[in-house]
Amino acid sequence: MKKFLLSLAILLSTVSVFAGEESVSPKVLNAFKTDFRAAKDVEWSVGQDFYKATFVYNQNHVFAYYNTEGELMGLTRYISQENLPLNLQTSLKKNYDNYWISDLFEVAKSDGTSYVITLEKADSKLILRSTNGNEWNVFEKIRKS
Repeated sequence: MKKFLLSLAILLSTVSVFAGEESVSPKVLNAFKTDFRAAKDVEWSVGQDFYKATFVYNQNHVFAYYNTEGELMGLTRYISQENLPLNLQTSLKKNYDNYWISDLFEVAKSDGTSYVITLEKADSKLILRSTNGNEWNVFEKIRKS
């Protein structure tokens, strides 16, 4: 699970090749159209071993990741703090009240839902992860210069 979350986080930041539907495998396009019939404003990116669809679904901006065989690897979407499970909200308030949230997204795949949050203050940045709505774990600490 940790490898998957790390991979998705890296994918979010390193996808560099933009592609139209003509560059996307027919298997992937068919799977996407089956999975997300109501998707709007679809844009595709191509990575080394995956395809990423960015789209609007039920008024949410969603990112779907497919492997080259057309299998859905996972979904991510940006969320607000209010969309976190209550125990994670409480933990943020209790342990990280002196930070502000600069990024928060949900990662959903077949074996559960996880959350990744970036917290900042003037001199530092923290990236926390929570697997299946459990407690926060520090993924990375960054000292600002």
